[in-house]
Amino acid sequence: MRAVGETLDRRLIANARMYSSGAPAARVAWTRLLDWVVVRAGGNLEVLDYPPPKPLDELWARGDLGATFMCGLPYARDSRRPTPIVAPVVRGARYGGEPVYFTDVIVRADSPYRTLEDTFGSRLGYTVHHSQSGYVALREHLLPYREKIGHSPYREIVGPLYGARDIVDAVIAGRIDVGPLDSYVHDLIDNLQPETGKQLRTVTTTRPSPIPLFVATAPIDPKQVRNLQEAFRAAIETDDLKAERDMLLLADFVIPLREPYEALRRRAEAAERYPDQW
Repeated sequence: MRAVGETLDRRLIANARMYSSGAPAARVAWTRLLDWVVVRAGGNLEVLDYPPPKPLDELWARGDLGATFMCGLPYARDSRRPTPIVAPVVRGARYGGEPVYFTDVIVRADSPYRTLEDTFGSRLGYTVHHSQSGYVALREHLLPYREKIGHSPYREIVGPLYGARDIVDAVIAGRIDVGPLDSYVHDLIDNLQPETGKQLRTVTTTRPSPIPLFVATAPIDPKQVRNLQEAFRAAIETDDLKAERDMLLLADFVIPLREPYEALRRRAEAAERYPDQW
């Protein structure tokens, strides 16, 4: 796996940074899975290492992405109209076999907060404004409370914290009292770092959103798209990747429809009814 800044020999980039930085074991598992997919699809992509704290929006701005995770809201807002490759389906009853995810609103497990309303008046953290799970979904969820009381329900807003793992670390360290956490990242932490997971508790969960998907921003031949899609689907079946699928809680990869992601733009606009953050 090449580091950022090395020559890519005009190959397109494959990267799973969105779901590889929550737990170290996830990064290893995604690298193995993507290496396998690249070979199966014909070997014309390069699995790129892009570790934190490098900003995801700079990765997504690149024009040589071939199969890289992108958050659904930036995908819907991208004027280049990136080519969708596949979206993951996460194991677990709450996902219902669909390519969706949620925002878990988390607090420390030993905190006195039991409900979302209990957290009002405390310190809320967020990731970045263009994040569906780390900002928009929670803002949308809080809007009825904001309208009812006429002001933000929180005494302090802390951010940007940039990534889902930053929310986890800030909650555990006590720098914030409550924060939004991508449900898939949360499940990966519970699966791969259970001691960390035990330090967190969910007080509420937002409605579902279409899950981040693998996209291409580079011009890409339809045959290459099909090869990639077939390779991702084969990765779900092969015995070679059983351990990685179990680590990553992968049930399937599906070809995503664009309309559910387009709806995220409308949801974000509605959630931005007030000019202040919350």
